[in-house]
Amino acid sequence: MKITLPLIIFWCFSISFHANSAMQMNIDLTLPEITQGQYHRPYVAVWIEDSQSKHQTTIALWREDKGFKWLKDIRRWWRKAGRDDKALVDAMTSATRPAGQYQLSWNGLSQNNTPLEPGKYTLLVEVVREHGGRNLVKHPFVLNESFNAQIAPTAETGTITLTYQ
Repeated sequence: MKITLPLIIFWCFSISFHANSAMQMNIDLTLPEITQGQYHRPYVAVWIEDSQSKHQTTIALWREDKGFKWLKDIRRWWRKAGRDDKALVDAMTSATRPAGQYQLSWNGLSQNNTPLEPGKYTLLVEVVREHGGRNLVKHPFVLNESFNAQIAPTAETGTITLTYQ
């Protein structure tokens, strides 16, 4: 039996694509209730960066509809993705959320809806409140390697639970 090079390349691509599309990350994000001082709902960005800290995709972006004034305070996300891509901001934005638990998911695709290359990545969650605090939490992971993890709570985030399988 003779196997041709194009057939082998197609088979490898199919396995890689299937592996990327089969894995999913579930993110359980908690925003704590803050009762001290003036409270505004936080701006939240959840995104993936590669091993060179380059933005790959934004999973969630929650903000008030007041233009870009406070969006710039989600500093890291803004520098990596927001300030250069107004279409991304418009496409990803949804309203701020009150204290509570939220479920997000990511399917392994980039912002352009293409599978990410195998390698090391980092999930980042940045939470900022007007007249409040700012927290940035990270969790490194290897694409297509299952894990369960918890990110410890901060002043602006509750415990964040990650499941990748």
